[in-house]
Amino acid sequence: MIYTVTFNPAVDYVVHTEGMKLGCVNRSSAEEIYFGGKGINVSAVLAELGVKSRAMGFTAGFTGKAIEQGVCSMGIEADFVRLEKGNSRINIKIKSAEETELNGQGPDIDDKALDSLFEKLDRLDEGDTLILAGSIPKSLPSDIYEHILERLAHKDIMTVVDAEGELLMKVLKYRPFLIKPNDYELGGLFGKEINSDEDIAFYAAELQKVGARNVLVSMAERGAFLLDESGKKYRCGVCSGTVKNSVGAGDSMLAGFIAGLSQGGFEYALKLGTACGGATAFSDGLAKRALIDELLKTL
Repeated sequence: MIYTVTFNPAVDYVVHTEGMKLGCVNRSSAEEIYFGGKGINVSAVLAELGVKSRAMGFTAGFTGKAIEQGVCSMGIEADFVRLEKGNSRINIKIKSAEETELNGQGPDIDDKALDSLFEKLDRLDEGDTLILAGSIPKSLPSDIYEHILERLAHKDIMTVVDAEGELLMKVLKYRPFLIKPNDYELGGLFGKEINSDEDIAFYAAELQKVGARNVLVSMAERGAFLLDESGKKYRCGVCSGTVKNSVGAGDSMLAGFIAGLSQGGFEYALKLGTACGGATAFSDGLAKRALIDELLKTL
């Protein structure tokens, strides 16, 4: 079973408007509601590919109930810890001539709730996959990823981490199976500017030296790169299309990669991940199977 963890899931309220003026009443031309957070995005695209997963994390209040119902409606198993106080956050995304976002903070997560999540994670079995993606709410300890990987280190679990900066670097000692920085984040880890495939290969190898087993790097319009644990390099170009949406494209790539691993190895996984990322970038919401299949044929 694949498990995803989203510490701070959200209701994403997307509003389209012809023109946005501050200090005035603005009216929408269209609206959409999505249930998001990086882990949930991964689970949603896995479901689109016919791969089962269980979404974990924390929900609260009426918005939390809506998130749980929305997750289930996508064919994902929901196994969230319900918080006694607060409401899961609402993120407002205004799409006009320029995109504007206003993201909520989310509820506080106390020690009792965190212990409940740990109890759920302790039930993972040998051969399961755990995907940790995204930032950490301020009410949780900043080393929560480390605690989780340390707690599961004695089990043969495939761990995947999609995080930035110190949050990522501090978990590498637990030898995660896969990490997925983008090229900008990769450069930021070393205080360097990434300018070429050679730079990406070099710094990916540096991450392997400190514990990462496989390093997947997304590069926006330049495609994607993978350095596997044997030292073999894989490169995939970008899909052609008109970019409509950048939210969730990286999560979609990760979902496609994980799904592809069980179907055809690293090379196929990289292609499927690239197709999934492109399908989300070219859509108003997350990737749909028809477009994924169409783009996959071009790679």
